[in-house]
Amino acid sequence: MHWIGAFDPDLRSFDIILRTANGTSYNAYAVRGDSGVAVIDTVKASFGERFFHRLETIADYDEITTVVLNHLEPDHSGALPELLRRAPRAQLYVSHQARPMLKGLFDPQEFAGRITGVGTGDTVDIGGRRLEFFNPPYLHWPDTQCTWLEDEGLLFSGDFLGCHYCDTRLFNDAVGDFRFSFDYYYAHIMRPFRAHVRSALDLIEPLLLRAILPAHGPVLRDDPRDYVRRYRALSGSGLHRNQVKTLAIFYISAYGATRRMAETVAAGAETAAGDNDAAGAVRVSLYDIEGSEPHTFVDLVEEADALIIGSPTINGDAVKPVWDLLSSLTMVDVKGKLGAAFGSYGWSGEAVPMIEDRLRRLKLRVPVQGIKAQLSPTPDEFAACHALGREIALHLLGRAEARVVDMASLA
Repeated sequence: MHWIGAFDPDLRSFDIILRTANGTSYNAYAVRGDSGVAVIDTVKASFGERFFHRLETIADYDEITTVVLNHLEPDHSGALPELLRRAPRAQLYVSHQARPMLKGLFDPQEFAGRITGVGTGDTVDIGGRRLEFFNPPYLHWPDTQCTWLEDEGLLFSGDFLGCHYCDTRLFNDAVGDFRFSFDYYYAHIMRPFRAHVRSALDLIEPLLLRAILPAHGPVLRDDPRDYVRRYRALSGSGLHRNQVKTLAIFYISAYGATRRMAETVAAGAETAAGDNDAAGAVRVSLYDIEGSEPHTFVDLVEEADALIIGSPTINGDAVKPVWDLLSSLTMVDVKGKLGAAFGSYGWSGEAVPMIEDRLRRLKLRVPVQGIKAQLSPTPDEFAACHALGREIALHLLGRAEARVVDMASLA
Protein backbone atom coordinates (compact mmCIF):
# COMPACT_ATOMS: atom_id res chain seq x y z
CA MET A 1 0.00 0.00 0.00
CA HIS A 2 1.38 3.42 -1.01
CA TRP A 3 0.84 7.11 -0.29
CA ILE A 4 0.65 8.92 -3.64
CA GLY A 5 -0.56 12.36 -2.54
CA ALA A 6 0.98 15.83 -2.57
CA PHE A 7 2.30 18.30 0.00
CA ASP A 8 1.27 21.97 -0.06
CA PRO A 9 3.44 23.63 2.62
CA ASP A 10 2.87 27.22 1.44
CA LEU A 11 -0.93 27.26 1.72
CA ARG A 12 -2.05 29.81 4.31
CA SER A 13 -5.84 29.70 3.99
CA PHE A 14 -8.21 26.96 2.93
CA ASP A 15 -11.74 27.48 1.59
CA ILE A 16 -11.34 31.12 2.73
CA ILE A 17 -12.46 30.33 6.30
CA LEU A 18 -9.54 28.25 7.63
CA ARG A 19 -6.06 29.46 8.51
CA THR A 20 -3.38 26.95 7.59
CA ALA A 21 -0.19 28.08 9.29
CA ASN A 22 1.48 24.76 8.47
CA GLY A 23 0.04 24.28 5.00
CA THR A 24 -1.73 21.03 4.17
CA SER A 25 -1.42 17.75 2.35
CA TYR A 26 -3.70 16.17 -0.23
CA ASN A 27 -3.54 12.52 0.68
CA ALA A 28 -4.20 9.85 -1.91
CA TYR A 29 -3.44 6.16 -1.69
CA ALA A 30 -2.89 3.13 -3.90
CA VAL A 31 -3.65 -0.41 -2.73
CA ARG A 32 -2.38 -3.40 -4.71
CA GLY A 33 -4.38 -6.62 -4.81
CA ASP A 34 -3.81 -9.87 -6.71
CA SER A 35 -6.11 -8.82 -9.55
CA GLY A 36 -5.67 -5.08 -9.71
CA VAL A 37 -4.73 -1.77 -8.09
CA ALA A 38 -7.17 0.53 -6.30
CA VAL A 39 -6.56 4.28 -6.12
CA ILE A 40 -8.29 5.99 -3.21
CA ASP A 41 -8.84 9.73 -3.72
CA THR A 42 -6.76 12.07 -5.87
CA VAL A 43 -5.35 15.58 -5.33
CA LYS A 44 -5.99 19.21 -6.15
CA ALA A 45 -5.70 19.76 -9.92
CA SER A 46 -2.61 21.98 -9.65
CA PHE A 47 -0.76 19.12 -7.91
CA GLY A 48 -1.83 16.51 -10.45
CA GLU A 49 1.58 15.90 -12.01
CA ARG A 50 3.11 15.09 -8.61
CA PHE A 51 0.25 12.65 -7.99
CA PHE A 52 0.69 10.95 -11.36
CA HIS A 53 4.46 10.75 -10.94
CA ARG A 54 4.09 8.95 -7.61
CA LEU A 55 1.41 6.67 -9.03
CA GLU A 56 3.53 5.75 -12.04
CA THR A 57 6.41 4.67 -9.80
CA ILE A 58 4.31 1.90 -8.24
CA ALA A 59 1.76 0.85 -10.90
CA ASP A 60 0.98 0.81 -14.60
CA TYR A 61 -2.25 2.50 -15.61
CA ASP A 62 -3.67 -0.70 -17.11
CA GLU A 63 -3.31 -2.35 -13.68
CA ILE A 64 -5.71 0.13 -12.09
CA THR A 65 -9.13 -1.52 -11.87
CA THR A 66 -10.67 0.56 -9.07
CA VAL A 67 -10.84 4.27 -8.24
CA VAL A 68 -12.56 5.31 -5.02
CA LEU A 69 -13.49 8.91 -4.37
CA ASN A 70 -14.52 9.42 -0.76
CA HIS A 71 -15.40 13.09 -1.29
CA LEU A 72 -16.00 15.23 -4.38
CA GLU A 73 -14.51 18.51 -3.19
CA PRO A 74 -11.92 19.81 -5.71
CA ASP A 75 -8.95 19.28 -3.41
CA HIS A 76 -9.65 15.53 -3.65
CA SER A 77 -11.14 15.22 -7.11
CA GLY A 78 -8.96 17.61 -9.12
CA ALA A 79 -6.95 14.84 -10.83
CA LEU A 80 -9.88 12.43 -11.17
CA PRO A 81 -10.94 13.04 -14.80
CA GLU A 82 -7.38 12.71 -16.07
CA LEU A 83 -6.85 9.56 -13.97
CA LEU A 84 -9.92 7.93 -15.51
CA ARG A 85 -8.64 8.82 -18.98
CA ARG A 86 -5.22 7.35 -18.28
CA ALA A 87 -6.61 4.21 -16.60
CA PRO A 88 -9.21 2.90 -19.07
CA ARG A 89 -9.96 -0.28 -17.07
CA ALA A 90 -10.77 1.59 -13.87
CA GLN A 91 -14.25 1.60 -12.40
CA LEU A 92 -15.11 4.65 -10.25
CA TYR A 93 -16.85 4.04 -6.91
CA VAL A 94 -18.59 6.96 -5.19
CA SER A 95 -21.44 7.25 -2.71
CA HIS A 96 -24.97 7.21 -4.06
CA GLN A 97 -25.29 10.86 -3.01
CA ALA A 98 -22.19 11.74 -5.05
CA ARG A 99 -23.38 10.36 -8.39
CA PRO A 100 -25.67 13.27 -9.35
CA MET A 101 -22.96 15.72 -8.26
CA LEU A 102 -20.31 14.34 -10.65
CA LYS A 103 -21.58 16.59 -13.44
CA GLY A 104 -19.91 19.44 -11.58
CA LEU A 105 -16.52 17.80 -12.21
CA PHE A 106 -16.80 16.39 -15.73
CA ASP A 107 -19.27 15.15 -18.29
CA PRO A 108 -20.36 11.78 -16.86
CA GLN A 109 -21.12 10.57 -20.40
CA GLU A 110 -17.38 10.56 -21.07
CA PHE A 111 -17.10 7.70 -18.58
CA ALA A 112 -20.49 6.08 -19.14
CA GLY A 113 -20.71 2.60 -17.63
CA ARG A 114 -17.67 3.16 -15.44
CA ILE A 115 -19.36 4.81 -12.44
CA THR A 116 -20.85 2.79 -9.56
CA GLY A 117 -22.73 4.19 -6.58
CA VAL A 118 -22.11 2.46 -3.25
CA GLY A 119 -23.48 2.63 0.29
CA THR A 120 -22.69 1.26 3.72
CA GLY A 121 -21.86 -2.43 3.53
CA ASP A 122 -21.07 -2.52 -0.21
CA THR A 123 -17.71 -4.01 -1.14
CA VAL A 124 -15.29 -4.33 -4.04
CA ASP A 125 -12.62 -7.03 -4.33
CA ILE A 126 -9.24 -6.36 -5.93
CA GLY A 127 -7.92 -9.88 -5.41
CA GLY A 128 -7.14 -11.01 -1.88
CA ARG A 129 -8.10 -7.59 -0.56
CA ARG A 130 -11.61 -6.28 -0.10
CA LEU A 131 -12.63 -2.66 0.21
CA GLU A 132 -15.81 -2.01 2.21
CA PHE A 133 -17.68 1.28 2.17
CA PHE A 134 -19.23 3.25 5.02
CA ASN A 135 -21.54 6.13 4.16
CA PRO A 136 -21.81 8.62 7.02
CA PRO A 137 -23.00 11.70 5.07
CA TYR A 138 -22.36 15.36 5.91
CA LEU A 139 -18.78 14.88 6.99
CA HIS A 140 -18.83 17.53 5.71
CA TRP A 141 -20.71 17.24 2.40
CA PRO A 142 -23.71 15.00 1.62
CA ASP A 143 -21.51 12.77 -0.57
CA THR A 144 -18.86 11.78 1.95
CA GLN A 145 -17.94 8.18 2.63
CA CYS A 146 -15.16 6.18 4.27
CA THR A 147 -13.42 3.10 2.86
CA TRP A 148 -12.35 0.20 5.07
CA LEU A 149 -9.62 -2.31 4.17
CA GLU A 150 -10.48 -4.98 6.71
CA ASP A 151 -7.59 -7.33 5.84
CA GLU A 152 -5.10 -4.67 6.96
CA GLY A 153 -7.21 -2.79 9.51
CA LEU A 154 -6.91 0.46 7.53
CA LEU A 155 -9.61 3.12 7.40
CA PHE A 156 -9.46 5.65 4.55
CA SER A 157 -11.53 8.28 6.31
CA GLY A 158 -11.71 11.16 3.82
CA ASP A 159 -11.92 14.56 5.53
CA PHE A 160 -13.14 12.84 8.67
CA LEU A 161 -10.39 12.64 11.34
CA GLY A 162 -8.05 14.74 9.21
CA CYS A 163 -6.46 18.17 9.59
CA HIS A 164 -4.56 20.80 7.66
CA TYR A 165 -0.99 20.13 8.72
CA CYS A 166 1.83 19.62 6.24
CA ASP A 167 4.86 17.60 7.36
CA THR A 168 6.75 15.43 4.90
CA ARG A 169 7.47 12.89 7.64
CA LEU A 170 3.82 11.94 7.07
CA PHE A 171 3.06 9.65 10.03
CA ASN A 172 1.63 10.95 13.30
CA ASP A 173 4.41 9.42 15.40
CA ALA A 174 7.07 11.13 13.26
CA VAL A 175 5.67 14.62 12.54
CA GLY A 176 5.57 17.66 14.82
CA ASP A 177 2.83 18.41 17.33
CA PHE A 178 -0.37 18.85 15.32
CA ARG A 179 -2.95 18.68 18.11
CA PHE A 180 -4.02 22.29 17.63
CA SER A 181 -4.52 21.73 13.89
CA PHE A 182 -6.56 18.58 14.57
CA ASP A 183 -8.93 20.36 16.96
CA TYR A 184 -9.07 23.50 14.81
CA TYR A 185 -10.05 21.45 11.77
CA TYR A 186 -12.81 19.73 13.73
CA ALA A 187 -14.12 23.08 14.98
CA HIS A 188 -14.35 24.65 11.52
CA ILE A 189 -15.23 21.66 9.33
CA MET A 190 -16.95 18.97 11.39
CA ARG A 191 -18.52 20.81 14.30
CA PRO A 192 -21.63 22.00 12.41
CA PHE A 193 -22.38 18.31 11.74
CA ARG A 194 -21.85 17.08 15.27
CA ALA A 195 -24.79 14.66 15.19
CA HIS A 196 -23.45 13.12 11.96
CA VAL A 197 -20.00 12.86 13.56
CA ARG A 198 -21.47 10.80 16.35
CA SER A 199 -23.26 8.55 13.86
CA ALA A 200 -20.00 8.00 11.98
CA LEU A 201 -18.20 7.19 15.21
CA ASP A 202 -20.83 4.56 15.96
CA LEU A 203 -19.84 2.86 12.70
CA ILE A 204 -16.10 3.23 13.19
CA GLU A 205 -15.56 2.48 16.88
CA PRO A 206 -16.21 -1.29 16.57
CA LEU A 207 -13.53 -1.64 13.86
CA LEU A 208 -10.18 -3.24 14.67
CA LEU A 209 -8.20 -0.18 13.61
CA ARG A 210 -4.55 -0.50 12.77
CA ALA A 211 -4.32 2.94 11.16
CA ILE A 212 -6.50 5.82 9.95
CA LEU A 213 -5.57 7.34 6.60
CA PRO A 214 -7.34 10.72 6.22
CA ALA A 215 -7.46 12.93 3.14
CA HIS A 216 -5.52 15.73 4.87
CA GLY A 217 -2.77 15.73 7.46
CA PRO A 218 -0.73 12.99 9.10
CA VAL A 219 -1.48 9.30 8.68
CA LEU A 220 -2.63 8.11 12.11
CA ARG A 221 -0.77 4.86 12.60
CA ASP A 222 0.23 5.28 16.26
CA ASP A 223 -2.76 4.72 18.56
CA PRO A 224 -5.38 5.63 15.95
CA ARG A 225 -8.16 4.99 18.43
CA ASP A 226 -6.94 7.96 20.48
CA TYR A 227 -8.10 10.25 17.66
CA VAL A 228 -11.47 8.52 17.53
CA ARG A 229 -11.81 9.13 21.27
CA ARG A 230 -10.90 12.78 20.74
CA TYR A 231 -13.67 13.18 18.16
CA ARG A 232 -16.11 11.51 20.53
CA ALA A 233 -15.18 14.02 23.23
CA LEU A 234 -15.35 17.00 20.86
CA SER A 235 -18.75 15.96 19.51
CA GLY A 236 -20.30 15.35 22.92
CA SER A 237 -22.44 17.76 24.89
CA GLY A 238 -20.69 20.07 27.33
CA LEU A 239 -23.74 20.48 29.56
CA HIS A 240 -25.40 18.12 32.00
CA ARG A 241 -28.91 19.16 31.09
CA ASN A 242 -31.11 16.99 33.33
CA GLN A 243 -33.99 17.86 30.97
CA VAL A 244 -33.41 21.60 31.51
CA LYS A 245 -34.11 23.76 28.46
CA THR A 246 -31.67 26.61 27.87
CA LEU A 247 -32.36 30.09 26.54
CA ALA A 248 -29.46 32.42 25.68
CA ILE A 249 -30.10 36.14 25.22
CA PHE A 250 -27.32 38.12 23.52
CA TYR A 251 -27.48 41.89 23.20
CA ILE A 252 -25.46 45.03 22.63
CA SER A 253 -26.68 48.47 23.59
CA ALA A 254 -25.58 51.96 22.60
CA TYR A 255 -27.42 54.06 25.21
CA GLY A 256 -28.96 51.46 27.50
CA ALA A 257 -32.38 51.03 25.86
CA THR A 258 -31.63 47.68 24.22
CA ARG A 259 -30.01 46.53 27.48
CA ARG A 260 -33.19 47.29 29.42
CA MET A 261 -35.21 45.48 26.77
CA ALA A 262 -32.91 42.45 27.13
CA GLU A 263 -33.37 42.40 30.88
CA THR A 264 -37.14 42.54 30.41
CA VAL A 265 -37.08 39.70 27.86
CA ALA A 266 -35.09 37.62 30.37
CA ALA A 267 -37.55 38.42 33.15
CA GLY A 268 -40.44 37.32 30.95
CA ALA A 269 -38.73 34.04 30.19
CA GLU A 270 -38.15 33.46 33.88
CA THR A 271 -41.88 33.76 34.63
CA ALA A 272 -42.65 30.95 32.18
CA ALA A 273 -39.89 28.84 33.66
CA GLY A 274 -41.60 28.96 37.03
CA ASP A 275 -45.11 28.07 35.84
CA ASN A 276 -46.84 24.95 37.16
CA ASP A 277 -44.08 24.12 39.62
CA ALA A 278 -41.65 23.82 36.72
CA ALA A 279 -39.03 26.13 38.26
CA GLY A 280 -35.68 25.54 36.59
CA ALA A 281 -37.23 23.92 33.53
CA VAL A 282 -35.76 26.77 31.47
CA ARG A 283 -32.33 28.14 32.26
CA VAL A 284 -32.15 31.77 31.10
CA SER A 285 -28.76 33.41 30.48
CA LEU A 286 -28.10 37.02 29.52
CA TYR A 287 -24.90 38.10 27.71
CA ASP A 288 -23.65 41.55 26.70
CA ILE A 289 -21.53 40.94 23.58
CA GLU A 290 -19.85 44.34 23.50
CA GLY A 291 -16.09 43.93 23.63
CA SER A 292 -16.19 40.12 23.36
CA GLU A 293 -15.02 37.97 20.49
CA PRO A 294 -17.91 36.02 18.92
CA HIS A 295 -16.10 32.68 19.14
CA THR A 296 -16.33 32.89 22.93
CA PHE A 297 -20.10 32.48 22.63
CA VAL A 298 -20.17 29.66 20.09
CA ASP A 299 -20.22 26.91 22.72
CA LEU A 300 -23.11 28.63 24.48
CA VAL A 301 -25.10 28.91 21.27
CA GLU A 302 -24.45 25.29 20.35
CA GLU A 303 -25.77 24.04 23.68
CA ALA A 304 -28.73 26.42 23.87
CA ASP A 305 -32.23 25.44 22.81
CA ALA A 306 -33.26 29.00 22.00
CA LEU A 307 -31.39 32.13 20.96
CA ILE A 308 -32.69 35.71 21.29
CA ILE A 309 -30.62 38.59 19.91
CA GLY A 310 -30.97 42.27 20.67
CA SER A 311 -29.39 45.04 18.62
CA PRO A 312 -29.88 48.76 18.11
CA THR A 313 -30.30 49.98 14.54
CA ILE A 314 -27.43 52.18 13.39
CA ASN A 315 -27.24 53.45 9.81
CA GLY A 316 -30.14 51.21 8.83
CA ASP A 317 -28.48 48.01 10.01
CA ALA A 318 -27.77 45.79 12.98
CA VAL A 319 -24.38 46.55 14.51
CA LYS A 320 -21.21 44.70 13.53
CA PRO A 321 -20.77 42.62 16.74
CA VAL A 322 -24.23 41.14 16.13
CA TRP A 323 -23.36 40.20 12.55
CA ASP A 324 -20.05 38.75 13.75
CA LEU A 325 -21.96 36.57 16.20
CA LEU A 326 -24.47 35.49 13.56
CA SER A 327 -21.72 34.66 11.04
CA SER A 328 -19.98 32.49 13.64
CA LEU A 329 -23.10 30.32 13.89
CA THR A 330 -22.14 28.59 10.64
CA MET A 331 -19.60 26.71 12.79
CA VAL A 332 -22.30 24.95 14.81
CA ASP A 333 -25.55 23.12 14.26
CA VAL A 334 -28.41 25.52 15.03
CA LYS A 335 -31.05 23.98 12.79
CA GLY A 336 -34.39 23.68 14.58
CA LYS A 337 -33.50 25.88 17.54
CA LEU A 338 -35.86 28.70 18.46
CA GLY A 339 -34.90 32.26 17.63
CA ALA A 340 -36.17 35.80 18.16
CA ALA A 341 -34.97 39.41 17.98
CA PHE A 342 -35.53 42.80 19.60
CA GLY A 343 -33.90 46.20 19.76
CA SER A 344 -34.23 49.97 19.97
CA TYR A 345 -33.78 52.41 17.11
CA GLY A 346 -33.69 56.10 16.37
CA TRP A 347 -35.22 56.54 12.91
CA SER A 348 -36.03 53.31 11.10
CA GLY A 349 -35.52 50.05 13.04
CA GLU A 350 -34.29 47.68 10.32
CA ALA A 351 -32.08 45.65 12.68
CA VAL A 352 -34.83 43.43 14.11
CA PRO A 353 -36.28 42.10 10.82
CA MET A 354 -32.77 41.71 9.41
CA ILE A 355 -31.76 39.57 12.39
CA GLU A 356 -34.96 37.54 12.10
CA ASP A 357 -34.29 36.91 8.41
CA ARG A 358 -30.76 35.73 9.16
CA LEU A 359 -32.00 33.40 11.90
CA ARG A 360 -34.49 31.85 9.50
CA ARG A 361 -31.80 31.38 6.86
CA LEU A 362 -29.74 29.56 9.48
CA LYS A 363 -32.74 27.21 9.84
CA LEU A 364 -33.84 28.43 13.27
CA ARG A 365 -37.57 28.63 13.97
CA VAL A 366 -38.77 32.17 14.69
CA PRO A 367 -42.26 31.72 16.16
CA VAL A 368 -42.70 35.18 17.74
CA GLN A 369 -42.51 38.54 15.98
CA GLY A 370 -39.64 40.69 17.16
CA ILE A 371 -40.00 43.85 19.23
CA LYS A 372 -38.80 47.27 18.10
CA ALA A 373 -38.79 50.35 20.33
CA GLN A 374 -37.99 53.89 19.21
CA LEU A 375 -35.41 55.45 21.50
CA SER A 376 -36.51 54.74 25.10
CA PRO A 377 -39.11 51.92 25.28
CA THR A 378 -42.59 52.79 26.50
CA PRO A 379 -44.36 50.74 29.18
CA ASP A 380 -46.31 48.95 26.43
CA GLU A 381 -43.09 48.11 24.61
CA PHE A 382 -41.53 46.78 27.81
CA ALA A 383 -44.65 44.66 28.27
CA ALA A 384 -44.19 43.33 24.72
CA CYS A 385 -40.56 42.42 25.53
CA HIS A 386 -41.72 40.61 28.66
CA ALA A 387 -44.29 38.73 26.57
CA LEU A 388 -41.65 37.87 23.96
CA GLY A 389 -39.39 36.21 26.51
CA ARG A 390 -42.29 34.39 28.12
CA GLU A 391 -43.63 33.15 24.78
CA ILE A 392 -40.27 31.76 23.67
CA ALA A 393 -39.87 29.98 27.02
CA LEU A 394 -43.36 28.50 26.71
CA HIS A 395 -42.47 27.23 23.24
CA LEU A 396 -39.41 25.54 24.74
CA LEU A 397 -41.60 23.87 27.36
CA GLY A 398 -44.17 22.80 24.78
CA ARG A 399 -46.84 24.92 26.47
CA ALA A 400 -47.29 27.73 23.95
CA GLU A 401 -50.87 28.39 22.95
CA ALA A 402 -51.85 27.18 19.51
CA ARG A 403 -52.36 29.98 17.03
CA VAL A 404 -54.82 30.36 14.17
CA VAL A 405 -53.02 31.84 11.16
CA ASP A 406 -54.90 33.79 8.50
CA MET A 407 -53.15 32.62 5.34
CA ALA A 408 -54.21 35.78 3.52
CA SER A 409 -52.12 37.81 5.96
CA LEU A 410 -49.01 35.95 4.80
CA ALA A 411 -49.40 36.98 1.15
